[in-house]
Amino acid sequence: MTSTIERADAHPEAPVPVRKSGGFTAAAANYIEDRTSISGVVKEFGRKIFPDHWSFMLGEVALYSFIVIILTGSFLTFFFQASMVETVYDGSFVPLKGVEMSSAMESTLHISFDLRGGLLIRQIHHWAALLFIAAIGLHMLRVFFTGAFRKPRELNWVIGFLLFVLAMAEGFTGYSLPDDLLSGNGLRIIDGLIKGLPFVGTWISFLLFGGEFPGTDIVGRFYTLHILLLPALVVAFIALHLVFVVVHKHTQFAGAGRTEKNVIGYPILPVYAAKAGGFFFLVFGVIALMAAFFTINPIWNYGPYDPSPVSAGTQPDWYIGFADGALRLIPPGWEFVWLDHTWSFNIIVPVVALLALLGAVAVYPFVEGWVTGDKREHHILDRPRNAPTRTAIGAAGVTFYAALWAAASSDIMATHFQLSIEGVIHVVQAWAVLGPFLAYFITKRVCIGLMKKDHEILLHGYESGRIVRLPGGEYIEVHEPVDEYERWKLLDYEVYQPIMLRPNAEGKITAGMRLRARMSNWFFEDRIAPPTREQLEAGHGHETHGEIEKGPGLV
Repeated sequence: MTSTIERADAHPEAPVPVRKSGGFTAAAANYIEDRTSISGVVKEFGRKIFPDHWSFMLGEVALYSFIVIILTGSFLTFFFQASMVETVYDGSFVPLKGVEMSSAMESTLHISFDLRGGLLIRQIHHWAALLFIAAIGLHMLRVFFTGAFRKPRELNWVIGFLLFVLAMAEGFTGYSLPDDLLSGNGLRIIDGLIKGLPFVGTWISFLLFGGEFPGTDIVGRFYTLHILLLPALVVAFIALHLVFVVVHKHTQFAGAGRTEKNVIGYPILPVYAAKAGGFFFLVFGVIALMAAFFTINPIWNYGPYDPSPVSAGTQPDWYIGFADGALRLIPPGWEFVWLDHTWSFNIIVPVVALLALLGAVAVYPFVEGWVTGDKREHHILDRPRNAPTRTAIGAAGVTFYAALWAAASSDIMATHFQLSIEGVIHVVQAWAVLGPFLAYFITKRVCIGLMKKDHEILLHGYESGRIVRLPGGEYIEVHEPVDEYERWKLLDYEVYQPIMLRPNAEGKITAGMRLRARMSNWFFEDRIAPPTREQLEAGHGHETHGEIEKGPGLV
């Protein structure tokens, strides 16, 4: 409904339409719209379809966990004292009364025992941090095994990887703030790891700790990183990640939309926004229940940090365990003096191996694109079985990571199962070396076997379990035909050919070209082509009489 008003700078015979106000809310909305034109952005964003598949919620769990971290962390900053100034504890926890400790430790105990709801908020903060890192890791595994990192999403994979590294750094700096015995031992390990690097290690340690370990104000430095620099980077990368998600659209599984209305997802506004809001409170509730019923990081049992007592069985948070485990797996005696420097290969080798592992994760999308020569855009996800080499590589990487992770608990396994620590270490060493190769071989064979099974289902249908007798006396099992949705899902994959080795424009074959051809041949050496139209038409005639034909072979 409109009215007219005459403007002083316009002709009196040219009235300007003005929308009448419908109340304070409408007036505020009009005010914002006139100055930002944000309605177009909201309308465009609200029409984006979000896939309705459970695996896509892993990223949401990470996002909501980070929101919980921000909310609880903001509360804790009002009461935590990031200082290493010595004080004497005089709080309500009797076993530590009169004990000298840093202000950081004293304030953490005050939050835990003297601040109403402080212990619950502190534990919610810690559990949310663990869930945040775990959700990012699982989300990256889903992206990897389904091939969602392919063009045009390679950069989004790198952003997700950087978020995972930043989340680990954020968790470690927060874990180290209370200045208790456990976190102090963790810092001692990091300091030794840094100092074990030749030439630069000592200088990096002095720069990080502000002097000889434990430094004069390492808690203050970590506090600045924990509440300012690292969260700002995490927020920036999350925003960039979401921008790329909107620009590139979501990937989806082949054959999505097996419903009466052929729904593959819902628009963000209003359906998905409501669902996402409910899911946020569900995640928040689960974290709160975990914090209420399961104690985590009870620093009052450890006491303040003192370099003299060294206790067995100390465990870092799970996401740092792989670094600790790598140090434990190196055999003794891997060091010597050369050029007036001690070369500690028991430190250098784990550091190089861990950096190589993280680097391989970061650049894998670009390596696979180079090996396969695939430059097309991909918006349909792969079934892991249809990319056997990639799936096998992922299984090998997970197995290696698990071995490092298990090594961090070698002393716990030895004491709980009454085993020798040397025996546990030797078993995990064999696991770390041989396990990835075994996982690669088994996973690839399983994927190829599953592809053969899908091939048979496409040609002959499902086994119904119903046996009938033909007029000639023959007994056969009736096969049920595959419906159109299932057929599309089983057929929706492509078979790539290895890159042919051909001379370049100068008529030469370089070493890089030979390497690429060999890697391409290895990547596609075992592959099963989907059935052709002729095979499918021939197979339809056998779906009900149960004839068994020879399965597909490797091409």
